[in-house]
Amino acid sequence: MGIFDSVSDLISDYVATSRQRKKKPFQTVEIKVKMDCDGCERRVKNAVSRMKGTKTVEINRKQSKVTVTGFVEANRVLKKVRRTGKRAEFWPYVPHNVVAYPYVTQAYDKRAPAGFVKNAVQALPSPNGVDDKLATMFSDDNPNGCSVM
Repeated sequence: MGIFDSVSDLISDYVATSRQRKKKPFQTVEIKVKMDCDGCERRVKNAVSRMKGTKTVEINRKQSKVTVTGFVEANRVLKKVRRTGKRAEFWPYVPHNVVAYPYVTQAYDKRAPAGFVKNAVQALPSPNGVDDKLATMFSDDNPNGCSVM
């Protein structure tokens, strides 16, 4: 009888886990959507707010930004916004004070809202670079910097 009990427990655990749905995590999705008028704004807001799991929808027409919070998937929100006939993409901008070099060619965008730059991968200078070696060669902190003085 012990074998039958353990087998039935294994089967019941397997069936119970396969029936449970994975709950979507609570997240915030930011999307860039070009909206010209109140009608465009209303159409996008209605489409996204009717999605299952959506808690709040915030639209900032000046920045062309739609922020959706709730138990939603980012790709489904993007597809739903695109179905309204608007060109949409994930929010590509970050605040300029977060980026090391905000005016690099890849990051600087004239169409970005005020205070934002594109989220681009930036090359950081190597710590053993030539510029650092030359700068520290004659500093006051280096005792062997200049023996002429």
